[in-house]
Amino acid sequence: MRRKKPDLPEGDDGRTIASMNVEGMPWYSPGGPASGEKEKERDGREPALTREESRYYTWGALKAALLITGFLCAGIILFVLFCQFVWFR
Repeated sequence: MRRKKPDLPEGDDGRTIASMNVEGMPWYSPGGPASGEKEKERDGREPALTREESRYYTWGALKAALLITGFLCAGIILFVLFCQFVWFR
């Protein structure tokens, strides 16, 4: 037997953009559809990062922080030099 397609408004193709299956809502079903979602472990959590992935994320965050700190320090140094050689002359 063929399933009848639901009547959708014009422009709606039936895809789910954001799942509204949220814990605590009256319509919540723990074993809901997993189409388009990340692979999850049996207890519902996402799999933990591997050691290598964790290292990459940490190194990326450290590089971003050092870049911002470098720009701020360079700005302060340039401001002090500007004050010393231009403003206070």
